[in-house]
This record gives sequence, C-alpha cells and structure tokens, in this order.
Amino acid sequence: METVGSKESKRRVLGLGLHAGRVSAGLRFLLPFLAVILLGTLFALTDPEASLRHLRVGFLSGNVKGNYFAVVDRIAVGAARRKGHVTNLTSAGSAENVRRLIEARSSCSAHFALVQEGTPWPADSSLELIGRLTRPESLVILGRNADQFSSLKELHGLRLGIGPEGSGTESLMRRLLAPLASLDLQVSTQPIDEQLQKLERGELDLGAMVIDEDADQLRDAVRLRKLQLLDLPRAEAMAHELPFLRVARVEAGHYDVLSGFPPTPKSILQTDTLIVGNGCASRSATQALITLFTDTYPRFLNYNRDSANLSGLAYASGARSYYAAGEPDQLGVYAPRVIDIMPTAGWIQLALGISVLFNAMGLVNRYRLWRLDDARVKIEQEIPRLFHHPQITVGEIARSRPAPGRERGEIDQEVRSLITRLEALHGRCRRESVSILVPMGGEMAYRYQETLIADLIQALRDFADRGGAATIVPVDSSAPSRR
Repeated sequence: METVGSKESKRRVLGLGLHAGRVSAGLRFLLPFLAVILLGTLFALTDPEASLRHLRVGFLSGNVKGNYFAVVDRIAVGAARRKGHVTNLTSAGSAENVRRLIEARSSCSAHFALVQEGTPWPADSSLELIGRLTRPESLVILGRNADQFSSLKELHGLRLGIGPEGSGTESLMRRLLAPLASLDLQVSTQPIDEQLQKLERGELDLGAMVIDEDADQLRDAVRLRKLQLLDLPRAEAMAHELPFLRVARVEAGHYDVLSGFPPTPKSILQTDTLIVGNGCASRSATQALITLFTDTYPRFLNYNRDSANLSGLAYASGARSYYAAGEPDQLGVYAPRVIDIMPTAGWIQLALGISVLFNAMGLVNRYRLWRLDDARVKIEQEIPRLFHHPQITVGEIARSRPAPGRERGEIDQEVRSLITRLEALHGRCRRESVSILVPMGGEMAYRYQETLIADLIQALRDFADRGGAATIVPVDSSAPSRR
C-alpha cells in the first residue's frame, strides 16, 4: 500500500509542467486555424485575373492643352481598361508639380508627377525616380522675326517670354539666362496661349516653350501664326553647362515641306521628362504604373534600362527591381498586396528560413531525446548493483532482495537517490515535451520516455515500501514484466 509521501511524490512527478503543457497544447490547437486564416488572407489579396484594380493614384501632369496632360490621359485610359484608376491632375508645369508632390506626402492626394529633367529638387524632398519618357521634350524659342538673329549679341534688350510661372520652361530658361545678364533681356512670364498671342501681335519679340517638337500647339504656331524658330546660337556651349541638356536639330521643312517651315535647319535643346513619385504609392502600384507605360510606349522599358540616371534622384525600389529583371514582380502580378508587405525575393528567403528553422527544430528535438534516453539508461545501469541479478527487469524490482552484505540504510539511501534523480529526469522530459519548439506530434516520443521513467520510479518506490523482503524472481519466470 502506498504511503502518503509516495502519493504526494507521484502527484508531483505527474503534475510537473502541467500549466506549461496546457499553454503549449492551446498554441498547437490554434496553429492549424492560424494557418487557415493566413491562407485565406493571402487568397483574398490575390488577383486571379491579373488586373490593375489595386492601382488608385493621382498623377500631376500640366496644362490641359499640353503634352504632359495628354501623356497622363493616355495612361489613365489604359488603366481604366484594366480596372485601375489614374486621376489626371492639371498644373502649371514641372516646378509646381514638384512642390505639390512634396506637399501631398502627408495626405497622399497625389502620388506621381511628370517633371522636366533639370528642375531643381529641394534638399529634403525625399522624391523617387520612377522612370523617364522615351520621347524627349524640346526647348524652342519662337518669334515673328526669329530667322534674322544669328548671334547672342543681336538679342540685346529684346522682350522675352519664358512660359508660365512655376513651369519647367521658366526654371530652365532662368538657368540658361543666368550667364547672359549683360543682354538686358526684358523677361516676363505668362501662360503659353497668352504668350503665343503676344508673339503673334508683336508684343513679345521671342517666347520660349519646352514642348514635344511634333506637338499640335507648336505646329500650329509655326504654320498658322507664322512664328519662326530661333536657331539657338552656341547651343553646344549651353548644353555643356547643363549636362541634362543635349543639342538636336529641326530639319528644314519639318512642319511644312511644301512651304518650307522652317526654311533652314534649326538648332534646339532637348531634355527628358521624368516620372517622379513621392513614396505614397505602394510597390505594386508603382510597378503597375510602369506596366502601363510599357504597354503604351513599347520602347519605355529598354529606354529606362539603358539610360543613365543623371536626375539626382534615386530610383524607387519597385522601379529599380522592375528594370533590373525586365519584368514586374511575378508574385505581384496576381497578388499585388502581398509584395507590398515584402518583395518576392523576401518571401523566398522567409520560406527558406522557415524550412531551415523546422529542420533545426527537428535536429534539436532528436538531440534532446538522445540526451534524455542516455540519462535514463545511465540510471538504469546503476540499479543491478542493488541486487544479485544483473539482468533484473522493472517488474522484478519490487519483489527482489537487496544484494547480501549491504546495510539496509545504505540501500534505502541509494534507492531514494535514484528516485530523486528519476523524478528530476521525468520533470525535465515533461518540460521539453511541452516546448513550443517541439513539432506537432513530436511530443509522443517524449511521452514514451516519460512512461519508461515513471514505471521505473514506481518500481523503486514499491521496493522501498516493502523493505526488500521478497525473493528474486528469475527472468524466465511466468511473472508479468512491466517492461
């Protein structure tokens, strides 16, 4: 019959780590549900049709009659066909676009803008480069008698319009005119339509425009208003001072072959148009916008991959990876919001890390089990020294006599020591079995070790309670064995 002490000791062994076991069991019970929720969330974030419905952005362009507005309008139409939405936001031009794009960072009312390259960036703007249009813009200077000027000195004291205030034209012209202060030009700013009217009426001698060289507005100015293109004197020297500029030529008869407009080739300056973001757009939205430009302008992708970045802005991460790979993030095509959390490369690294983690957990658990089994076997090897029988089993311990010649007190002390060590080992086994690091189902190996240890503890307690008075039973007897 068990004593009160042995019952309490047994309850202590079997109850060890019970609270931890309940916590770990609850976590393991929740894991499948958490996995289902995660998979459901990922599925909800996917787009099986590969549409652009996740694209919802505001895009700053320019004057309604200008090329910037036309470009963004084409992109907006392409987005609508694929269930996306691009809002075309009019403005006075590049300088205003930069200012409004920075101001919109707090509200994200605008995400992108077309900006003429060479427009100054504020030092703390945090703007990002998305790409550049394939077709450059041309700086042309018009006037009723522009053909008669062949040198810079002949421009002395003329009335010069430099485009709308806040436009890229104004910004560029002020930079070009800075070294020419001795010409005493009468500079003024006005909208392009008003500037063309003043040129036609003779109220301005010259007027500058940064525009697509084939734009209808420029073609009409030459053919209908009879304005002439200035052959820009020393264009190469001007372009050398501003590296984002390059010299180009408008061939004779470009705007009217029969009438010969212009009558002779004209030197002009050209610069690229940049697509700039303020960081409000997600990675997937940025790549969706690049996809739209690639679809609308077939040379867009190769042009941006091959062009040097002289803008002073860093590429947005989504744009940089798009151009490097030559295609959008494939996971983002069907699960755009997933790559907003982390790019595909990050998910692959995460999956690899999880795989390594689970393999490491398996290795750690096998090592723990080996250590537990090794400790249990070492204790079992000490038990036969208490008896004459070297092959004694767990079932025979309670009915066996101690080896002759040994004091009863010595035997009791050794049995208590063995029980204490086995109880500690049992507690260690329970603690390790309920660890969150144990794979689901892996606790059964620990349970087997716990059973072996508990059987051995019970046998030693029974031996101690009976005082070792029984005789040893041979191994091959019919007595039942618990092992």
